Amino acid sequence: MADILYRYNKQVYFNITNRCCCNCTFCIRNHQDYYGEADNLWLDKEPSAEEVIDAIKAFDFGDCDEVVFCGYGEPTMALDTMLAVSDYMHSHYPFRIRLNTNGLADLIHNRSTAEEICSAVDSISISLNMPDAKSYTEIVHPAYGEKAFEAMLQFAKDCKEYLGDNVCLTVVSVIGEENIEKSKLLAKSLGIPLRIREYS
Repeated sequence: MADILYRYNKQVYFNITNRCCCNCTFCIRNHQDYYGEADNLWLDKEPSAEEVIDAIKAFDFGDCDEVVFCGYGEPTMALDTMLAVSDYMHSHYPFRIRLNTNGLADLIHNRSTAEEICSAVDSISISLNMPDAKSYTEIVHPAYGEKAFEAMLQFAKDCKEYLGDNVCLTVVSVIGEENIEKSKLLAKSLGIPLRIREYS
């Protein structure tokens, strides 16, 4: 049985969908079935909000200091579930809620989503991955082609309007120093912090 909730360090992660509109070259799910304390993150079926909440009720959060929507899929593809679970968490637990996302929710849902997403979480980490549309498309392989890059940047700017400095962009260290430096410049031009993640 796949893990809906799993722990990594002091964070508890919510694995609510395996659907994703990207196929990133360096995505960990292309190489292994688990992460952190999870045994298996490939869901037999996508859980409903009620099933996720049942898993939450049964989970020992122990010394958890943050919960994160992040599993083997893009959380905003199960947006209604994410919003319902977030509402439950805010009502019953003291933890900050973070969303790790590819930033393509507007394309997924064909509308602006930043306001409702930002009202549901306390911080957002958006995968920039590469500093320009061409290289981004080559690495991320988004279902929407090159327009995905600008949509992701617009989503980041929109989220900044609601969450301020609680929005960050991320790249993975394996993209190389030149691309990291270009990404830093791009992030700085947007007024959004950039975090460099070590590839593991």
